[in-house]
Amino acid sequence: MTYSSSGAGAGFRAHWRALALLASLAALLAGCAGCGGGAESPSGTVPAAASADGKSATLVVGAYSVAKDALQELMPLFRQEWLAKTGQDVRFQESYEASGTQARSIVGGFKADVAVLSLEGDMDKIAKAGLMDASWKKGTDGGMVTRSIVVMGTRKGNPLGIRDFEDLTRRGVKVLYPNPQVSGGAQWDINAIYGAGLKKSEAETGTKDPEAAKRFLAAVHRNIESMDKSGRASMAAFEYGVGDVIVTYENEILARQAQGVDYEIVRPERTILIENPAAVVERNAKEHGVTEVAQAFVAYLHSAAAQEVFAKHGFRPVEMTVAARWKDRFPEPAGLFGIDYLGGWKEVKNTLYSKRGIWYQVLAGK
Repeated sequence: MTYSSSGAGAGFRAHWRALALLASLAALLAGCAGCGGGAESPSGTVPAAASADGKSATLVVGAYSVAKDALQELMPLFRQEWLAKTGQDVRFQESYEASGTQARSIVGGFKADVAVLSLEGDMDKIAKAGLMDASWKKGTDGGMVTRSIVVMGTRKGNPLGIRDFEDLTRRGVKVLYPNPQVSGGAQWDINAIYGAGLKKSEAETGTKDPEAAKRFLAAVHRNIESMDKSGRASMAAFEYGVGDVIVTYENEILARQAQGVDYEIVRPERTILIENPAAVVERNAKEHGVTEVAQAFVAYLHSAAAQEVFAKHGFRPVEMTVAARWKDRFPEPAGLFGIDYLGGWKEVKNTLYSKRGIWYQVLAGK
């Protein structure tokens, strides 16, 4: 979903969408060369190799798009470790989509053995469909394998002087974030902006004012330049020159900076702590005979070794010793808040994302 403010901008974005489509097709054909898994599996299908015969096993992983780079480094490391430990060779078949799209795909029949998603609520959809037990949240680190915060990325030198979410309401500032109807990352982005509005009203009046927070969110959204299907697609649009400021995960900007891209990262004073879950999709893993290795892979994602890789890719570690080693890279904003500040995911779903919720009122200009 893209909004255009000029014919030239629309033409540029049409060019970007064509390039992005070609890049997506190329990635699909290329598959995961480093993981020994072959091409990504289309939703609703079961790869022929998705089974275990004792000497080998194939794990099907359905993940949200932003985690791709880190996971593709971690999979061969786990493969080596598991082979040395058990003598069994593990290969991976992967699918990367927006978190909400991935969850719906798994519920709809995509036979992923492991889900790595952006939102607790997306994992709950899989559990409610009877594919896994609802107790997944009682696992190590509450079922979460990474953390991050919502930040802003700007062009080199931060030419517009962006310092906080309030700057996104200024006339002429072109803003990007993905579409929360399909992207878990976008829901975190919207939650951060809305929550910052609540925090602002609380600081000014002593109480949370949902109407003030709604007006704040609407003022930012009036400057939206593009809403793409996922956090990774939104970052790709920014790479192609769309917009002035991207609202995204901290790890996305840090990863691009590590690759030599001259983006500036702006950590708002008031923003939200992101937590991302991973779990075994028990019914599918049992069907494929890979329950043991699937459980081992999810456990590995919580290990210090894996958490170091996640941290290298810009994710805030959930493992305490690793988090302590990386604390200088991940400063904590003074007004950082969690999903509980907004009442928890159930309340957020009702307040913001129900059919008559605040987000849809903002979209409708109400």
